[in-house]
Amino acid sequence: MSEPDKSSTAETFGELVGQHVDDERIQLGRAALVITRIEYPELRFEPYLKRIEQFAGRVRERLAADSGVVESVAAINHVLFVEAGFRGNREDYYDPRNSFLNDVLDRKLGIPITLALLYMEIARLVGFPLFGVGMPGHFLLKHYDVEGRETLIDAFNGGRVVTASECQVRLDEIYDGQVTLRPEFLMSVSRRQMLTRMLSNLKNIYLSARNFRKMLDVVDLILAIYPRSAEDVKQRALLRYNLGQSRAALEDFDEYLKMSPDASDADEIRQAALAIRRNLATMN
Repeated sequence: MSEPDKSSTAETFGELVGQHVDDERIQLGRAALVITRIEYPELRFEPYLKRIEQFAGRVRERLAADSGVVESVAAINHVLFVEAGFRGNREDYYDPRNSFLNDVLDRKLGIPITLALLYMEIARLVGFPLFGVGMPGHFLLKHYDVEGRETLIDAFNGGRVVTASECQVRLDEIYDGQVTLRPEFLMSVSRRQMLTRMLSNLKNIYLSARNFRKMLDVVDLILAIYPRSAEDVKQRALLRYNLGQSRAALEDFDEYLKMSPDASDADEIRQAALAIRRNLATMN
């Protein structure tokens, strides 16, 4: 695939993650690099994809034909965390650079989900399949062996293999003992869900900074994954309205009402849409 069209990030993203693409065929590394266009519109992807392939090559050199789970995890951990020096960014967890794969590769710093994505891509290239695990507050990886046994891996903590009890300890640290581990917390998630969680993290960062223009870019990408998400259509309408994009906001409000005509806020949205129409009429 050639370098993406820099003028249509959402369209490029949609080509990679849209519903016409089987989830297991989504190219996570490339899709994550498309997300970086929010901050780096001129970024070239190929050097970063090549770097991931080089890491995989170094891992492959450490593996034998009959390497199992223990050997595979040890090889990836050695290359990523010992040789290359990647680590979780505990000092500035909410730095937006932790959510951009190019920055993670350049700085060797990341948050659980971006380090997990890098780990997962390297593992895929060496034939060691992994799945994302969307535990609340902390993202993990999971491997199933041929007998269905599960291995949980924490890429944020050096690729450490963790147990369910250790996951409860982590939840206690994050939620001050108020959240009890449930089986569904350790279920694997789809690639689309993984990318959506990355985008949601970014959206929250930009919301805290009141950077509505960047928030709008993020919501555009979420809608490239789930175009029928009524709540995201409504949020895009509100963002567009606040950014002075009245006509585009009106289109989204109308689309939201078509999707959710009986929503609890439908009357309020209809009034907002009517006000925009009246305002636009006075400008003609």
